[in-house]
Amino acid sequence: MLELAGQAARTNNTKLINDWKNGLLVYKFALDEVNTKLEILNEEFQYIHNYNPIEHMKSRLKSPESIIAKLRRKDLEVTLDNAREHIHDIAGIRIICSFTTDIYKIMDLLSRQSDVQVLKVKDYIRSPKPNGYRSAHLLILIPVFLSDRVEQVPVEIQIRTVAMDFWASLEHKIYYKFDSEVPESITDQLKDSAELIDLLDKRMLAINEEVQDYKKDDPSILPIIIS
Repeated sequence: MLELAGQAARTNNTKLINDWKNGLLVYKFALDEVNTKLEILNEEFQYIHNYNPIEHMKSRLKSPESIIAKLRRKDLEVTLDNAREHIHDIAGIRIICSFTTDIYKIMDLLSRQSDVQVLKVKDYIRSPKPNGYRSAHLLILIPVFLSDRVEQVPVEIQIRTVAMDFWASLEHKIYYKFDSEVPESITDQLKDSAELIDLLDKRMLAINEEVQDYKKDDPSILPIIIS
């Protein structure tokens, strides 16, 4: 009897996960839509300005297991409706740029598109988090055209420089290793490193702007192309 009960539980759990995967398919389509928009913008800059503001992009879709766990942490009933209403980072895209000016350029170009609705902007570059974290976050709504309806789907977009991304990746690994209980000496070093990375970003931007000034005076100087 116990074995039959265990099999039934596993079968129900598998069915639940499959139902969630089907219900969340629209978020995958939303990622496809936003990725296409960003790729078009980047290609346009390459052809017209001989310059790529986007170094690379990474998309991710939260797994049903991760969404269910987050709902439980929020003390919410585990339903698809609650997931759609209360969890806004099911679909996410991370954009890595060369310079901070590229970040704001992408934010502006994307938010001005007629079918993109910006719900929220968090600028952790101008106002970093206390631990030193820097990045720009956008929460947008994007229409997904299905066979029988149009759905407005939220997508979270994080935009940061290569240096910011390096810091964020290292910080994430450290917090995971220490189970979020990071020694103060290490958090202090991380914050100091964030300041150094901010200085590096500003210096690299200044160098790039100086190169552009030289290019105006001497057209034979090739632009810095980031691909």
